[in-house]
Amino acid sequence: MPDAPDAAAAAQPDPVAALERRLGLSFRDRATALSSLTHKSWVNEHRREGGADNERLEFLGDAVVDLLVSHRLMQRFPSASEGELSKMRAAVVDEAGLAAMARALGLGELLRLGRGEEMTGGRQKASLLADAMEAVIGAVYLEHGLGPAIGLVDRFLEETFARAAAGTLDRDWKTQLQEWAQGSLRATPRYRVASELGPDHAKVFEVELEVAGEALGRGSGRSKKEAEQAAARAALTVLLEGGRLPEAAGAAAKAPPAGRRPGPPPAPAGASAAPPEAPPRPGPARPARPRRRAAAATRRAGAARGGVARGGRPGSGRKPGKKKVAARRRRR
Repeated sequence: MPDAPDAAAAAQPDPVAALERRLGLSFRDRATALSSLTHKSWVNEHRREGGADNERLEFLGDAVVDLLVSHRLMQRFPSASEGELSKMRAAVVDEAGLAAMARALGLGELLRLGRGEEMTGGRQKASLLADAMEAVIGAVYLEHGLGPAIGLVDRFLEETFARAAAGTLDRDWKTQLQEWAQGSLRATPRYRVASELGPDHAKVFEVELEVAGEALGRGSGRSKKEAEQAAARAALTVLLEGGRLPEAAGAAAKAPPAGRRPGPPPAPAGASAAPPEAPPRPGPARPARPRRRAAAATRRAGAARGGVARGGRPGSGRKPGKKKVAARRRRR
């Protein structure tokens, strides 16, 4: 009986051809395309076959994705500051977003994995899928340049860019659904685990979602939290397609942009402006003056008492040296 890795490989005898169909692009350099789908665990177990893993392409793809997403954010948010753009980019190009792109492409079933990764559910791991997605984008860039690469980003991140424009990028799917449910129906979404599949080390949860007794979506994931997020996302898609989401969209548009926190504009602005002006005035030199005055007062007090500190100069507070002490003893 073939083991799990062999069975997975048999299911996809030509992963590059499958990748080409899903991307709508062709690769002349098939070795590079195959490397983008190859995890280092597979290379470690198939050293005689040669080939490279996808880590170098992942490195390149990471930079390409940053560039392309930065370009799109600059176009969509011409008045956003550098800090706001950086926060939006970090939210767009995170592990979850890249893994979602990979799942939409079905990259998991195309990957070449070692036995260990295969047995521990590597084809569903978010980190592994995100790395593979970056590697694929790196391979697309090498073969076709920036044009098709940015087309790929637009294809899978259009919804994320829309959330950034609506100001909901920093709020997850469950939060958005709850805001809609409470605002429109005065109800709270209810999540129920419908099934649990697979062994304990690679379990997949399926969750059903209801709002006010109406089933709105189902989702699956490697954890209950991930499955609930998937169900909430599916429900929001249903609501959007049914035209039932205008209130939520309006609330999202009124929300502060990503990276900003709400607060009363006038009062905090005045309050926060005062502290920065205060520190420069004291300065580092002022605290030294009281110490100098105290030292001078001590010397004057010693002089007034005729203070000779053990044979030192009056008011000096100094101790005499060892030679002076010895000379006095000899004279005595």
